[in-house]
Amino acid sequence: MDLKIKVAQALKVKIMLWTDVSYHDMEQIDNMQSIPDLESALCSVFQVDLPEPKQGVLMELYVQTVLFCRQCSFKKEQTSALLSIIKSIHEANIETPLNNIQQCFTYCKELLLCHSVRRPPFSINLFSFKEATCILEYIHNSYMRHYKLYKYIFTPQVKLDLSLTYSGIPDQEESFAPAENVIEETQLVPKKDGSPEAQETSITEPGGATLSSTSELKTLIEKEVREQMMLVSGQLNQRMKEIADQHIGALYSPQTNQKVKK
Repeated sequence: MDLKIKVAQALKVKIMLWTDVSYHDMEQIDNMQSIPDLESALCSVFQVDLPEPKQGVLMELYVQTVLFCRQCSFKKEQTSALLSIIKSIHEANIETPLNNIQQCFTYCKELLLCHSVRRPPFSINLFSFKEATCILEYIHNSYMRHYKLYKYIFTPQVKLDLSLTYSGIPDQEESFAPAENVIEETQLVPKKDGSPEAQETSITEPGGATLSSTSELKTLIEKEVREQMMLVSGQLNQRMKEIADQHIGALYSPQTNQKVKK
């Protein structure tokens, strides 16, 4: 079952890459020598219609890829395949605001392998081993090194919104009762001679004490909320730092460098 899935994915990758840039499109791109004309041709081929700065950044990525192919004297089909590989890696990167650099790098190596080994109909040897190594280094230096920048520009930002609810806290309307409200009670107090006498007593709670108690409660709640926010924020920052360190370590680990050299 796993083999069937891999075969289906390989076929899908091949079909997708060969339909991005046609041979006619490559002839049009090769005829463009200036950077503005090249940007216009690539924008038309990939049908890019994005607001700035997204469109400018994406066009710069495609233009630099074409210039790299010209520097390496790649053929039209090689340039077309590399443009499609760059496009596919970029789309995999921006499909989620979460960190997926390791998945993108693995996907990049799979795409290069799919175009460096002759095994029809699953793969084709467009690139030699030397060319594939050179392309991998280029993608690492030009795209993966600026992975977070592309993700920041092309994906929506994720923000944490905490809402804290406490139970058992009296309403503010009840807590801040007017100070002039006086609770009056009429009590029957028996006299010594046994005849009850109506005596009116008034029980008044000073408003200052009520306000002071409510203010203390409010200050205590604000303090607890502030401490919880600081705790959660610190934990998130620490986790983001650990993830960033892991990805940086993965990019520059000796194992990754050995794979690239091989």
